Amino acid sequence: MSLLILSLILAPPASGVVVEPAPMMAQARTRDIGVGDPLRRPLLNALRPAIQRDLGGQPVQFMVDRLRVQGDWAFFDGAVQQPNGRPIDFSRTRYASALENGVFDGPGMFGLLRRSGQGWQVVTFVVGPTDVAYLDWPAAHGAPTDLFE
Repeated sequence: MSLLILSLILAPPASGVVVEPAPMMAQARTRDIGVGDPLRRPLLNALRPAIQRDLGGQPVQFMVDRLRVQGDWAFFDGAVQQPNGRPIDFSRTRYASALENGVFDGPGMFGLLRRSGQGWQVVTFVVGPTDVAYLDWPAAHGAPTDLFE
């Protein structure tokens, strides 16, 4: 590379010249993951171990209200039950006192996952929220806002 070209590249812009930033790449579109989608099983299987641990080892089956993906992010909105269709026994979990005090809204739950080199990883989740617990997840975790709408 010639010295002239290199100096033009490295030189600050002339006075009064406006330098426009490069256009941002378009964000990946948000899409819903339906029952027949091949991505559904890997997402739910990535979420399952963390939820089962959180629920004292009880096996879980997910009832999906909304499962969405945008780029390397996924959002779960739904509920949990036992694989036989019976309710989870939340009295055997860390949520027992919240359940007794009426500040637990299970079996509803939300989960946030992110794809990495190792596949889908759970970023965070909440079981039994009494409010919309994911409102701060875009700011707290850098997830795209459109994922939750």
